[in-house]
Amino acid sequence: MTPQQKAIIEELGVKTHIDPEEEIRKSIDFMKDYLYKHTFLKTFVLGISGGQDSTLAGRLAQLTMEEMREETKNNEYQFIAVRLPYGEQVDEEDAEKALQFIQPDISLRVDIKPAIMASVQTLSEAGITISDFNKGNMKARQRMIVQYAIAGEKSGAVIGTDHAAESLTGFYTKHGDGGADILPLFRLNKRQGRMMLKELHAPEALYLKVPTADLEDDKPLLSDESALGVSYQEIDDYLEGKVISSEATAIIENWYQKTQHKRHMPISIFDDFWK
Repeated sequence: MTPQQKAIIEELGVKTHIDPEEEIRKSIDFMKDYLYKHTFLKTFVLGISGGQDSTLAGRLAQLTMEEMREETKNNEYQFIAVRLPYGEQVDEEDAEKALQFIQPDISLRVDIKPAIMASVQTLSEAGITISDFNKGNMKARQRMIVQYAIAGEKSGAVIGTDHAAESLTGFYTKHGDGGADILPLFRLNKRQGRMMLKELHAPEALYLKVPTADLEDDKPLLSDESALGVSYQEIDDYLEGKVISSEATAIIENWYQKTQHKRHMPISIFDDFWK
């Protein structure tokens, strides 16, 4: 294990081995403690894509709220699942399967396409042409705008789906899906998330689905692994302290270095970020 690999594992808190049942309990208790500490909060809000991460976080949130209602006898505690398609989602069927598994207290659907198209048009009139890649980031940020708007009206907090494999590579949009109030999956790699979904009796198709951000119109359903140039198996092995190829190590550590700004709060004059 390289010194940098060891430092990254410690920073992200990844375990070599997990007990899925124990980690499920830990995540639920973490979210319950958050609600007990912040008594003004009564809901959790999360966008559901049909992918592994939002499916797992969503089911954990629903279980959390069921326990909160039982313990407090307060039915105001609710989990709000939000579908946030850009027009018609190609894998809409997967999103519906995820909702059926999660069984959220409240399910909403908000199409973000009109807001994105309006922004692109307004920027065009100002002389700014938005690339397809940039528009993809706009989609991620618009989805978070919607979630925070709902949370603001419903005394809620927004759940993020960031996990160790995603944090390591910076594979999320800054101030988009990277912006949230609470991260119940932080410390887990992709493999461990699958183990937890299996423990929760999720349909196999939901946790074996090829991960994709699906943000670019020109590259629909582009897999995360194609975009990253390295497999999640290699990333997970790296995070568990295993030896992987020097090529894969170099790719992973390069992603970590160049996305460091995403894992840091906005820079002030007092930060040592530039040293």
